[in-house]
This record gives sequence, C-alpha cells and structure tokens, in this order.
Amino acid sequence: MKKIIAEFKQHWPNYVIQSLLATFFVFLILHVLSMRRLVIVASLGATSFIVFAMPNTLSAKPRNIIGGYIVGLVCGALFCFIPHPAFVPPAIYYAAAVGLSIFLMVAVDTEHPPASGVALAVALGGASWKLSLAIIGSAVMLSLIHELFKKQIRDLT
Repeated sequence: MKKIIAEFKQHWPNYVIQSLLATFFVFLILHVLSMRRLVIVASLGATSFIVFAMPNTLSAKPRNIIGGYIVGLVCGALFCFIPHPAFVPPAIYYAAAVGLSIFLMVAVDTEHPPASGVALAVALGGASWKLSLAIIGSAVMLSLIHELFKKQIRDLT
C-alpha cells in the first residue's frame, strides 16, 4: 500500500490529466454515436483506457487501434449482411463475427481486444456509412492523441 501511495503522490498530475483526457474523448464519442450504440461506445471507452492508462502496450499502438477497429467493423458488417436462415440461431452469427475478428486481428498483427466488441455490436445492430466513419474516425483520433502526447503521458498501471 505504501508503494501505491508513493507512486500516486509522485505522479498524481498524470493520473488527473490522463483521466480528464479520456473523459473528454468519451464525452465526444457519446455525442457522435449517441446512446443507441452503447456496445460501440463501451469498446471505445476500453480503448480510451488503454491509450490513457497503458500507453506503452501493444494494443495502444496506432496500427493496432486503427487496424483492429477496421477488422472489427468489417467482420461485424459481414455477419450483419449475411442472410440468416430461420433454422440457424442468430447468436451463432454474432459469435462468429467476434471469432473471425480475433482470428483476423491476430493473423494481420493488429490485435486490439476492444475492437472485437465492435464486431459484435455491428453484427447485432447493423452497419452504416455514418457508423463506420464514426468508428474509424474515433480510432484515428485516439491514435493521433496517443502519438501527439506519447512523451507526456505515462503508463499508470
């Protein structure tokens, strides 16, 4: 406990500033995507945590954030638009979207766990150009923030 307190005392400005940056970003996302897309907002919230609390991890790299969200979006859209025969439970399609997104992210070296949530959300709720632009735009914005502030933000974990 003493180590945790000492660490906090030394770096409390980073804790505050990085948490406020994440709060601001999620606020923007909530306005763009609205409350109807909570699974996607939750995925982007998890990405915000990675970028602002764990900026040195593999998942925080722009290649992983942007690539992971592109893979998640494509996989979700694929299973959203495939006709669902009545005899096949829809849950199989939704689960397959997540499984395929994991497979492809690993295969193309763009691992970003929250992006599998986007695959699920898009498979469940449908895809549109507006949604796709919002997701990719958010991923790019988080990646830019990561790159611009990488010398100022520190790993808080």
